[in-house]
Formats: sequence, structure tokens, C-alpha cells
Amino acid sequence: VVTTSCGEFTIELATATSPKTAASFASLAEQGVYDDTAIHRIARDFVIQGGDPAGDGTGGPGYSVDEPPPDDTVYSAGTVAMAKSGAEPPGRSGSQFFVVTAPADAGLPPDYAVLGKVTAGFEVVEAIESLGDPSGADGPPTEPVVVEAVRIDG
Repeated sequence: VVTTSCGEFTIELATATSPKTAASFASLAEQGVYDDTAIHRIARDFVIQGGDPAGDGTGGPGYSVDEPPPDDTVYSAGTVAMAKSGAEPPGRSGSQFFVVTAPADAGLPPDYAVLGKVTAGFEVVEAIESLGDPSGADGPPTEPVVVEAVRIDG
């Protein structure tokens, strides 16, 4: 469960298909790495992104996990995947994650490790997305959005 300043949303972790990615995310959550971090990037009708301890898109946990997704991976609305730089190999991840808000296929190549799917509270994701630049520019929200805590249930 991701608790933000805009409300809560629930991610069902893809433990069967992405066990290393899910385990890393759960460990970081249990260590409090995500607590009081920002949703630092919003690209309307595409993604919201957070999970950066530095708060600006440059930070991470100090290690990476490699778990490339299948070649036929489609990133549709509600898919949660791990962010990476373009220079990193497919499937590499640290702590940053994104939630797809595109109405259908986001058109991303299968380069991003899949963390899971939003199963409840997608309206909160949409509320966060609405704080993106009205011009549609990709960047920080128009007002701060804080990830207050990430709790792993079960």
C-alpha cells in the first residue's frame, strides 16, 4: 500500500514473474527508503514516477537488480514498473518506480522490470497525474506530492 499526500493506492507485486524486483521493492519499503519521498515526475497520459531518495530523479538505493521482462511485455494503465536510465541495460532497477497512466499501451519497449499492478486506488494515481504541467510537459508536479509511506501487507 502506497500512502501519498493525495491518498492511497495498492500495488499487487508480481512476485511470480519478477521475484527479484518484488523482493527488492519490499525490502526497500520495509527499510523506509520510500517514506517521505516525492513523486518527482509526471508525464500526463503516460506515467507518474517516484521512489527516488534524492527527490530529483538521480537517486537510488546504492545497488541495482537485473530482471529483464519478457519481450512481449505491454505497459498498460495501472502497470507499475521500475525506472532506469536509457544507458542501463533492460530490466535494471534501483528504487525508482513508475505507474503507467496511459489509457492503453504506453508504447514503451520491454526494457523496464515489471513490479506489479495497481489493484485499488487508481483514482489516487489519476489525482496525482492531474498535478502534472497543464501544458503536458514532462516534469515535476505543479504542487508537491509526497509518498508518506509504503507498507507491505501479507
